[in-house]
Amino acid sequence: MLPMVHTRRLSLAACLVLLLGVVSVHAEDWPQWRGPRGDGTSTETNLPLKWSTTENVAWKVAIPGRGYSSPTIWGDRIFLTTCLENQDPVKHVTLCLDRRNGKVLWEQSLPMKLPKLIHKRNSHASSTVATDGKHAYVTFLDAPRFIVGCYDFDGKLVWQKSPGEFHSKHGFCSAPLLYKDLVILNGDQDDPAAYIVALDKTTGEEKWRAKRSGTRSYTPPVVFDVHGKKQLVFSGSHGVDSYSPDDGKLIWHMDGPTEQYVASLIYHNDVLFMTYGFPKLGVMGINPDGTGNITKTHILYNEPKGGGYVPSPIAYGDYFFNVNDNGIATCRECKTGKLMWLERLGQRLHSASATGWGSYIYFPDNDGNTYVIKASPTFELVAKNVTGEEINASISISRGQLFLRDMKYLYCIGK
Repeated sequence: MLPMVHTRRLSLAACLVLLLGVVSVHAEDWPQWRGPRGDGTSTETNLPLKWSTTENVAWKVAIPGRGYSSPTIWGDRIFLTTCLENQDPVKHVTLCLDRRNGKVLWEQSLPMKLPKLIHKRNSHASSTVATDGKHAYVTFLDAPRFIVGCYDFDGKLVWQKSPGEFHSKHGFCSAPLLYKDLVILNGDQDDPAAYIVALDKTTGEEKWRAKRSGTRSYTPPVVFDVHGKKQLVFSGSHGVDSYSPDDGKLIWHMDGPTEQYVASLIYHNDVLFMTYGFPKLGVMGINPDGTGNITKTHILYNEPKGGGYVPSPIAYGDYFFNVNDNGIATCRECKTGKLMWLERLGQRLHSASATGWGSYIYFPDNDGNTYVIKASPTFELVAKNVTGEEINASISISRGQLFLRDMKYLYCIGK
């Protein structure tokens, strides 16, 4: 029989292992646009619901230049991009910060030529960094060239490639998507030479390319597992398309419902959900298990109320949640599109996409307010948090903390 003290030590050790196991299950990195699943959700728990410029703030740091990209987090590293528009030459800057205190570990810049035109709600650093834990991948426009850069975690530029030109009167925003050994990029634009392209993560060598019909969109593609089959889905060029992410072959196409798209699609409860806003406005549910042209066979619903152009939606339980550009938030049943509630959040624009965990959703607006609601078929406003500066970037979640970027600062919210 083991001595009592030894037994207690083993019990304590076992408890510690179990606790560490629980922490590791719930702690997530935020490796790309809209997080680990590309849908704005986190599996973490006990995250902050209330804060101000000082309350519940671990640290905040000033970010130079201007950019709307969201923070990307891997371990103790945060990656963020900005544009130093007032320098000569203009520079696109990638920052790597220490998540523990916000100090800059390194910064690297590449010269860029600004396009003549850009939408007033866009920036020259709107694409969120993607990382696989070894390298950080950035995209920007060195007009008229689409630029992709790969940095290692020490800030060394490993490779830089241009998959082609990019022409759009609204500017550029095409965040990289990492899939297996590929970097996949959306090159939809105002040009017949539009494309979607996949590059090798290690070398930047082109692996496949699919020709597009030539209408602008700003939607990063997302990979979903649909009944055991991987689909690369995004909207643009007058429709919604699904490709094989392995070789770029078209699986299905849906016509419309409008011309231009910004918000990312999400997939939940076997329904592909999208919100669209120019020139037509609405929300749509799609059954993604078809092939060929699915316009007449796989649209589950198409409703005008609550549809928006820029902010991306989120899903929890049996419901989809969204806020449109004018601050109208909605909750709908996933399967039927039935409207459960419609409520106004503030009086100004919303540009950031929804982020959430457990049963809570964060909706930042352009006035510097973040509305926290319950992910429920009954509307419940939990908190309104005010930081005061315009927010265009979406909130990122990692390891018990929120990372919020406004026009001046990056906040680390939480303990």
